[in-house]
Amino acid sequence: MRQEMASLNHRAIFAIAGPIVLSNVTTPLLGIVDTAVIGQLGDPKYIGGVALGALIFTSVYWTFGFLRMGTTGLTAQARGAADEPELRAALGRALLIALLGGGLLIALQWPLRFISFALLDGTAEVEALARSYFDIRIWSAPAALANYALLGWFIGLERARTALLLQVFLNGLNIALDFWFVAGLGWGVAGIAAGTLLAELSAALLGVIVALRYLRKSRKSEGGQWDWRRIMARAPLLRTIAINRDIFIRTVALLAAFAWFTAQSAKAGNVVLAANAILLQFVSVSAYFLDGFAFAAEVFVGKAIGARDPRALLAAVRLSGIWAAAMAILISLAYLLSGAVIIDLLTIDPDVRGMGREFLGWAVAMPIVSVWCFLLDGIFIGATRGPEMRNASLASTGIFLLLWWALLPLGIDGLWLAFLLFNVARAVTLGAYFPRLVRGLQV
Repeated sequence: MRQEMASLNHRAIFAIAGPIVLSNVTTPLLGIVDTAVIGQLGDPKYIGGVALGALIFTSVYWTFGFLRMGTTGLTAQARGAADEPELRAALGRALLIALLGGGLLIALQWPLRFISFALLDGTAEVEALARSYFDIRIWSAPAALANYALLGWFIGLERARTALLLQVFLNGLNIALDFWFVAGLGWGVAGIAAGTLLAELSAALLGVIVALRYLRKSRKSEGGQWDWRRIMARAPLLRTIAINRDIFIRTVALLAAFAWFTAQSAKAGNVVLAANAILLQFVSVSAYFLDGFAFAAEVFVGKAIGARDPRALLAAVRLSGIWAAAMAILISLAYLLSGAVIIDLLTIDPDVRGMGREFLGWAVAMPIVSVWCFLLDGIFIGATRGPEMRNASLASTGIFLLLWWALLPLGIDGLWLAFLLFNVARAVTLGAYFPRLVRGLQV
């Protein structure tokens, strides 16, 4: 395994990052299509309704992001240690948690809806549309969480092309259904939610079929059985729970900052909410591009940890960092040159267009500033260092809220500046733990 790790190079990074970037492009593309389709109805309340409804599920589902992140790290480490039974057991544990978590969300949908809309202060018209979105999409919870687990497992196996195909299927089907339900059948916001529901269910079914085929093929190898006793073994199960708990807390802290940003936008009115929703699509696009290289760092850092190879760890960080920084610069240049045109494509409302142009500079700056926190997230996810990620995220969110309060006199510009500095804080607080991570492998 050390010989395999020694062969890490630019081509190996791109073997993971390339398919992941391509698959990730389809996810923000879905958000852009949602915004563009609903934006053609000519009233910013429809964009705001989708934005608030989608924010609830983004927040809730991303709190279960440990299913993707923890599964990738644990799978990559099992692969680095050549532990085939544990590699397969990692998927079983993740799917079990996904089904239990998704069922719990459905069971608690009424209090979840009440709390969500109590926290998000939109207008009555926007909230009514967002509620219809929520009532439909909540039923996809088990499938959505299972998709996280499957994606993390395939990435940890270095089967990035499989992850690509599943994501393209999910988002491509979702886009097609959005056009049909909204433009064709006139279902409005409810059509956006119904398209997402059916796409997530279909993608989860396909992913499970592909995973089971992989497991059946590998059962002939020694130790390749998918053993439920191994899945439920006390020591690895407790480790999985501990890692997922810390990543869960980390994700809740980060999403609190994103939710606060959108809630403050909603308080400023429908036009500001719609404009910031469009600009957040810019932020999402950059994040999904940069995450491709963070995912590569997850895989190769995880393998290096499993193989106890500090040189491979540093090589993974260096190579991933070079390409992530280059990608961030390219994205910022693209936004600078074409951002105004993209805004016009996403909405026909003149007030929203003008507001979007006014704050476009913040979306242009975001990729260059945030690339380092994304990369460090990938490094520590691959290392399954949950406590460090938890502590850094809690500190960063606290810093964001203090900055928001201090910058209130600057209005919406102050909100964006606090959001930008929030990503700086994420990088600084997490980066402080990196030397200790390296030293741990050198002992």
